[in-house]
Amino acid sequence: MRSISFYCLLIVLLSFIPLNTIAQSKEQQKVDSVFQKVKKQFNAKQADSIYALAGDEMKKALIIEAFRNICVNQLFPLGKIQQASLISFQNNKIGTYKLTFGSGNILQLLISLDDADKLQLFLFQTYKEPAGNKTVLVPTSNPLKSDLDRQVDGPARAYIQKTNTVGLAIGIIKNGNISTYGYGETARGNGKIPNGDNIFEIGSLTKTFTATLLAYYVDEGRVKLSDPITKFLPDTVAANPALDDITLLTLINHTSGLPRLPEDFFKHVTDAANPYKDYTEAMAYSYLKHYKATVKPGTQYLYSNFAAGVLGIILEHISGGENYEQMVSQMITQPLNMSNTAQHLSLFQRPRFVTVYNEDGIETEHWDWDALASAGALNSSLNNLLLYAETNMAKPTTRLTKALNLTHQITYNLAPKVGLAWHIITVNGVDYYFHDGGTGGSSTFFAFNIEKNIAVVVLSNAAESTYAVGVDILKLIQ
Repeated sequence: MRSISFYCLLIVLLSFIPLNTIAQSKEQQKVDSVFQKVKKQFNAKQADSIYALAGDEMKKALIIEAFRNICVNQLFPLGKIQQASLISFQNNKIGTYKLTFGSGNILQLLISLDDADKLQLFLFQTYKEPAGNKTVLVPTSNPLKSDLDRQVDGPARAYIQKTNTVGLAIGIIKNGNISTYGYGETARGNGKIPNGDNIFEIGSLTKTFTATLLAYYVDEGRVKLSDPITKFLPDTVAANPALDDITLLTLINHTSGLPRLPEDFFKHVTDAANPYKDYTEAMAYSYLKHYKATVKPGTQYLYSNFAAGVLGIILEHISGGENYEQMVSQMITQPLNMSNTAQHLSLFQRPRFVTVYNEDGIETEHWDWDALASAGALNSSLNNLLLYAETNMAKPTTRLTKALNLTHQITYNLAPKVGLAWHIITVNGVDYYFHDGGTGGSSTFFAFNIEKNIAVVVLSNAAESTYAVGVDILKLIQ
């Protein structure tokens, strides 16, 4: 069998990684219906029939001759699909199926659909068994006295008892009260339970801070959401007509058409465990200068770290010389006294920075960022993020709360609904503003509902997704 990189030829769109949104039954049923057709046609060795289920974007990325060749020479020889089971449904969009073939091989198949219910993502990967469980009960600061304590403990235990997780910090806002909980350790073996002042990588939750900076400048009249990005780019880059219809809005609501990362991104990576540190503004401009659009901006949701990074570059130039971290400090963290939120940590902060672990539970590097910092560079503490949640739910009476309120306005109404960076998830019929984040060694969940005055923040120092923890807590407390 070829390596997994070969099967990645089948990928057309895998737009967001983190945003591990729980399935909504209607969308899951659609995906499962298409999967059943794929399974039937796969077992009948009907490559062309499977290809007929593909949407326009998949067909553009993979012509039928190439798809047919992959099926005939690589996939069909695995034998018929004898067993199939859905093992996850992420982003209210991506179904992952565990497949056992007649040859004995076990793979997983990722499927998602476009707006026409045609195949958008069709990706085979090596199947990886879920992590096992620790044999010893992990310590916690949860006193298990109140109903809320016990409601939090179930989802937290399901997560922290996995062998590949290490530490967990959870914050709840409900009925005007704040409760915090720690589980596990800030570093494996040190015996220190995470608390509200420990600092975690927050990954793509950073994008909501970037959206706030944009909203701040919009409220000041310095820019408009409808401004084309060519207005802010060097002339040699702005001359590319493929950029003409990309606006500041489409950069932050993931409808710009720009890829999640540039196709040449990994050519610049010198450390696979720290991939963003060497990507510069010059590299971003070089890519944009030669970019060729495949999607009309504003029409389709395509999650893009690169687009958020480009927005940060533009905001730095609009600011008149401040870098991304300075803008965040001046407009957000200083007014809120979020003293433990920064891109670069001080000598005073670093002792409270948790050690991070990859998806296998192995210690890994903290990520460093250059030009794409606005896509995921911030670090923060649970207590600081609870302040951020409170301010997001406050009435828009100050410059900052007015900017935050603007980020909540829905700008893309299809699936998923998106404001400025914020996504809408529905949990048991209740809508929440939501964003998550993930690095090579961390996972973040952040959701709030203004009318109910409920917020849940979950921080982990392992790459294992915290989405289920956050959603399961919301189900219990809302």
